[in-house]
Amino acid sequence: MQPLAELIAYLESLPEPHILFDGQYRILAANAAYRAQFQRNDSVVGRTCYQVSHGINRPCDQAGESCPLAAARLSGKRERVLHLHHTNEGDAYVGIELVPIRDATGEARYFVERMESLSLARTAASPQGMVGRSAAFQRMLALLNRVAPSEASVLLLGESGTGKELVAQALHRASHRQSGPMVVVDCASLPESLFEAELFGHERGAFTGASAARRGLVESASGGTLFLDEVGDIPLSMQVKLLRLIESGTYRRVGSSDLRHADIRLVSATHRDLSQRVREGLFRQDLYFRIATFPIRLPSLRERRADIPLLAESMLVRLAGNRVLQLSEAAMERLSQHDFPGNIRELRNLLERALLLTDGDEISAETLDAALALEGPSTVSAPRRRRVEDLAALSPDQLRQHAAAHRGSRRELAKQLGISERSLYRRLRSLASDVGPHESMS
Repeated sequence: MQPLAELIAYLESLPEPHILFDGQYRILAANAAYRAQFQRNDSVVGRTCYQVSHGINRPCDQAGESCPLAAARLSGKRERVLHLHHTNEGDAYVGIELVPIRDATGEARYFVERMESLSLARTAASPQGMVGRSAAFQRMLALLNRVAPSEASVLLLGESGTGKELVAQALHRASHRQSGPMVVVDCASLPESLFEAELFGHERGAFTGASAARRGLVESASGGTLFLDEVGDIPLSMQVKLLRLIESGTYRRVGSSDLRHADIRLVSATHRDLSQRVREGLFRQDLYFRIATFPIRLPSLRERRADIPLLAESMLVRLAGNRVLQLSEAAMERLSQHDFPGNIRELRNLLERALLLTDGDEISAETLDAALALEGPSTVSAPRRRRVEDLAALSPDQLRQHAAAHRGSRRELAKQLGISERSLYRRLRSLASDVGPHESMS
């Protein structure tokens, strides 16, 4: 048997999906596991990997995608990437590991690619889990895929409302601890006086009201994941005890001298700038380095606007219950233009509000504007500010409506519109000279 035939026969025996291709990206073989999971009606043999995976007519690295073959050529080693791949059920995220096969001269002549379906996120609307296809979302997902199988402590960074707990859940489900519990500790809501007892538990009589022994959240998370949400809000007095837990893997219940072992994987999250808090003396530097073994920044919704339609569709399914609702084309355009300072949480609130204002089966742009108006101009979730040059684009009636609806100072209105107070004053004074005897300007 020729070496190539032997290699193909070997791949056919493997239980995981594998394909074999040459240096020109042409697929030479696809094993049974690949054919069952990823191949549609036509055979992939003889086609290029980028045509099959992405439906494009040039290599991935020339089309803005990560290309393991190009990377392997440079490094001479195996490479791992995250890809969107066509499957029998539509596009899905897969983890790819590519290994170059060298001939007697040392030249990489063939490439073997192993594929693993990932459950971290979906590429189509779904009532459960994370969804997204944008480049920023995929970069975050690639990091999650890298760190999930390990025991490394992960720190999730990002603005409020970016879905840090949802990401932590996905990380837990993709880890070797998925059969164990995931316990959430809301660090911002725990009073300092109760923090230690909640985290580590207490013995009977440890303090007034401790009528029975109670295990803490660390013990409840044994064998699984402990998620410290808003870790930047942990009191300084507790930070040294948390550091001891992470460094030694041990802790004591309040009122006990006995050491207990903690079998946990730590995931933390914060919207705060922990480096700044370290400089201000509000967060221990040694604790910061312990929890930030593998930091991952979650993109804001402004950085993944391409995902807004997908997220909106998914949320409507979750929120609508038995109703079948959709957004009009104009309403979807309105959503895509909004800045969402409150991120995914704000998007959810806005859609729920619009749903309650809708009697039919379609949410219109007008209904969406009404839902936005309920937030008020001074909230953090106000629509994107206009640039200075956009003031001229406002019609007199539109400017009057802005002025009439505004309940704050003229300075605040100018800030909301993104213009100077003097420019706003001149425009309002011009409008005032045009109004009739029975009209007025606020």
